[in-house]
Amino acid sequence: MTDSLSHRGPNAGGYFHDETNNFNAGLGHRRLSILDLSEAANQPMYSHNNRYVIVFNGEVYNFKEISEKYKLQCKTTSDTEVILEAFALLGPAFVKELNGMFAFVIYDRQEKKMYLFRDRIGVKPIYYYYDGTNFAFASEIKALTHLHCLRAKTGLRKEAIAYFLHLGYIPQPDTIYTNIYKFPSGHYGVFEQQKLSLTQYWSAAEKIKPELTTDLTTAKKQLEELLTSSVQYRLISDVPVGVFLSGGIDSSLVTSIAQKVSNTPVKSFSIGFKEDGFREHEYSSKIAKHLGTDHHEFILSSQDCRNVLEEVIDSFDEPYADSSAIPTYLLSREARKKVTVALSGDGGDELFMGYGAYTWASRLSSPLIHYNRQLLRTGLSLLSNDKYKRVAHLFDYKSRQRIKSHIFSQEQYFFSENELKKLLNQELVFSAEKINTLPPVNRRLSAAEEQALFDLSYYLRDDLMTKMDISSMRSSLEAREPLLDYRIVEFSLNLSESLKVHDGTTKFLLKEILYSYVPKEYYNRPKTGFSIPLKLWLKNDLSYMLEEYLSEQRVKSVGIFNYEYVNQLVKRYLAGETYLYHRVWLILVLQRWMIKNGMNLG
Repeated sequence: MTDSLSHRGPNAGGYFHDETNNFNAGLGHRRLSILDLSEAANQPMYSHNNRYVIVFNGEVYNFKEISEKYKLQCKTTSDTEVILEAFALLGPAFVKELNGMFAFVIYDRQEKKMYLFRDRIGVKPIYYYYDGTNFAFASEIKALTHLHCLRAKTGLRKEAIAYFLHLGYIPQPDTIYTNIYKFPSGHYGVFEQQKLSLTQYWSAAEKIKPELTTDLTTAKKQLEELLTSSVQYRLISDVPVGVFLSGGIDSSLVTSIAQKVSNTPVKSFSIGFKEDGFREHEYSSKIAKHLGTDHHEFILSSQDCRNVLEEVIDSFDEPYADSSAIPTYLLSREARKKVTVALSGDGGDELFMGYGAYTWASRLSSPLIHYNRQLLRTGLSLLSNDKYKRVAHLFDYKSRQRIKSHIFSQEQYFFSENELKKLLNQELVFSAEKINTLPPVNRRLSAAEEQALFDLSYYLRDDLMTKMDISSMRSSLEAREPLLDYRIVEFSLNLSESLKVHDGTTKFLLKEILYSYVPKEYYNRPKTGFSIPLKLWLKNDLSYMLEEYLSEQRVKSVGIFNYEYVNQLVKRYLAGETYLYHRVWLILVLQRWMIKNGMNLG
């Protein structure tokens, strides 16, 4: 199991085993050394009383404060030992004191209990296998499927298929496999006597207060203080640290503050493509020069992306459709040649309303639009323009109760619930109701706020954080997320919407802070994503994949899709309805995964 994860921890490995009276427990670890590089900080690590054993992935940034607060006697300067000794002193509720990204397991040798903990936002993953008797966990699914004794008890989770086609990822707690799950963020669990119990210690919904921060001056001061503290925490390291600088608002702000608090020029990294239209590195280079960072940019060709495309897709161990994982992996691979840790700008769009989805949520909340949606859909679908055809799908939703996932899916060019009825084998019944039901909160949220909470609860964790974890750790690079410090998340949840979107300006408060570091005119350009030209490649360089995986024989043998609908969709895409490329990509990724893993619906 640990050998399959050697890329996550190339510096050291270790094992613990406890076998007594028909009871068998084991822990394994692969270490990427970040804090206290000595062998004394290797894992599994034992508590000073020898009762507890820990394996830990991630970082807890306030470990020094915790050690001082509880007067812990530690032999190392690692956060691992502080976590372990604080647990021994306080029990599992101590997790509320931790500020960081973490997934760790502590085994109680005396009581034969296994405790599992995952950070609030879900930056670091835990996957686990549980069949009612046997239990196993890992940082990636591949380590679980390496256990042949368990693999025989896993199969295809049929309900996950439609979720993937609707969202582009499979939301927690599900995976594509039966008996394999994603451990929920903001929870800890206890496994004892063949039973697993879960306890939630943090949720975004519970942190929403009746009162809002509405004053710009106050909000700006509070947020900048939080950002500075968060970035300072995430620069703590005994190995070289850098920053991903894409040239957008979020990464520019993180880089600006990192440079402000650093005594030396911060190493910044950007990636660009030789092809026109994908030259974001030109903006990041200009920003880096203004800030005075030690900047490194990597100019790649489309061929560089295509060379690793299938390898990167496979690294996720289950169907996953976010093609920006490919440039993320390439950037991580290049940055790893200079640093072991990199700060990223993830989270700004979800916390401060940077996506177009929030505008659509407001529009579709109008009763006038709601009751005339089918008329609007029909009219727009008759127009020849790709943009209007795509927008037509936004009006084709089943009910207001399921509109959040619908808006997300259509903003991503994925399949709506209505489309899935035509696409899927009738065995695969689907309802998006579960993920659209948000928990109760302490004030009435606007449609845009509800959409942002949906993204924070699903997209950010199960897509973006999964992408960053897998893509960076594949190159043994640790990515840290300053904007997702839980204090900043809680601040944003209680910030007036007028300070997030002001006079049509999205991420208004973030920009107000950023423009004190970098001139505003540097950002007078359309927002672009960190993407590859997939809609062009599928017609040209990747067309072989359409032929290989979407043939009539292949589609019918797997048994998931209505071949006639798939064939029609591909023909429309190739004939010029380019906006359908993401739908084609979803089908392709799923078909390929099923075939490579010997799965079919039968």
